[in-house]
Amino acid sequence: MKSLHYGWVIVAAGAVITCVAMGAMFALPVYLAPIAEETGWTRAGISMAMTIGFVVMGVAGFLWGTLTDRIGAKPVVFIAAIILGAGLFLASRANDLLVFQIAYGGLVGAAGGAFFAPIMATTVGWFDKHRSLAVSLVSLGAGVAPMVITPFASLLIEIYGWRSAMLMTAVGATVLLVPASFLIRRAPAAIAEAEPTQQSDVAPREPAPKTAFSALRTPQFIVLAATFFLCCAAHSGPIFHTVSYAMLCGVPALAAASIYSVEGVAGLFGRLVFGIAADRLGVKKVLIAGLALQAVGIYSYIYVTQLTDFYMLAVVLGMAYGGVMPLYAVLARDYFGPHVMGTVLGAATMTSSIGMAFGPVGGGWLYDTYGSYHWLYIASAVVGVAAAAMALAFPPAKGAGDTPRQAQMA
Repeated sequence: MKSLHYGWVIVAAGAVITCVAMGAMFALPVYLAPIAEETGWTRAGISMAMTIGFVVMGVAGFLWGTLTDRIGAKPVVFIAAIILGAGLFLASRANDLLVFQIAYGGLVGAAGGAFFAPIMATTVGWFDKHRSLAVSLVSLGAGVAPMVITPFASLLIEIYGWRSAMLMTAVGATVLLVPASFLIRRAPAAIAEAEPTQQSDVAPREPAPKTAFSALRTPQFIVLAATFFLCCAAHSGPIFHTVSYAMLCGVPALAAASIYSVEGVAGLFGRLVFGIAADRLGVKKVLIAGLALQAVGIYSYIYVTQLTDFYMLAVVLGMAYGGVMPLYAVLARDYFGPHVMGTVLGAATMTSSIGMAFGPVGGGWLYDTYGSYHWLYIASAVVGVAAAAMALAFPPAKGAGDTPRQAQMA
């Protein structure tokens, strides 16, 4: 019982780690103007560091996840914390754009890939029940980050300038992440190897894959990765372009930007609500419902022109995509077991990063081609429906639909 209680320490540590790490990485937009003004670098060139970061983070996430299966998450998070601090430090001292892109996009991006898959893989190993709630609480860190770290970075920039602000962020992140990494521990075998709970509505892989890479060739992983890809491809475009769309509808710029804040807050509640619901009703049912709600919310944007309506849809969409994102880790655990979780989650996260990359550029191309964002929302909604349909292909639990007596006899 005591060892089981330590799982909640993992949850708390994971939430703090993801908040600090993701907040430090994704604060680059508030540095953009000050960096451009001081250095004379183009905004496209500075922004390229973030693009590089996304690509590197996706690939590195797979590699970090595989390493986690071998040595555990503690050393992975510890090493990544050092790399993150070093990347931010070098970027703060850079006098050449290429050096800045390598430091921020390469090193910080590589470190960013070490937090989601390893920590989620470790977290689900600690829980034989309440798994969905546990991973949802860990993911709260990433949801809180833009509301905590980004404003704090803005304040530091205003007082000390961007270089000192980034340097202080590097030091502060390292000081917080390194000690927190020592709280991450492997779960005891009795808990980690427990079967899916009675509430689970998906079937474990039988026989269990002998190696991590054999798991990546299973139908279960293909469905998991495809659903994750389509889910992220569906919401990334609307997330990126909705502020511009609202401004085209006559919403003032500051008010339009606040739509993101509403989505962020709604996402926090979505993580909690969906996590609790998945533990009670089954993760597959809740995931499909969330993906369907996401598709409906995205499509509804074509009928919206007033700020109040934008806020209402931001609540729906924020809860939907914020709520479903942690559930992929629970599906992976129920299907594949603990020994390959790092590799499976890392590979799935890499596909989701590719999906995220399609939305912004695709939405921009549709607007440039048709002079309207309507086709973005229609296309994204179609992709969202495809995500929900793909999720229907998850194999159900053995005996699903049977009576308890029948399931016991099966």
